[in-house]
Amino acid sequence: MVKGFSDNEVKNDPEIKESQKAKKGLAAFLKGKKFTYTLPGKKQINIFGSIVLGLNMILILLVILYLKNQEFHDFIFNVGR
Repeated sequence: MVKGFSDNEVKNDPEIKESQKAKKGLAAFLKGKKFTYTLPGKKQINIFGSIVLGLNMILILLVILYLKNQEFHDFIFNVGR
């Protein structure tokens, strides 16, 4: 006899089989649908990359302005209130 196993046969309870409920809501709606994902092309990757890099540069510029320019610092401080 292997450790962790018994000689008795395991019987499945009928309650477990009956406890499976029908899917409701969004799960029932998506049950028959098939979704496919396609990788973006080079043009789309370049567009999103350009947007991300541009926004990062703007953020860095604004942080530098915030730290170096007292008028801009006061403007941001007063707008935030």
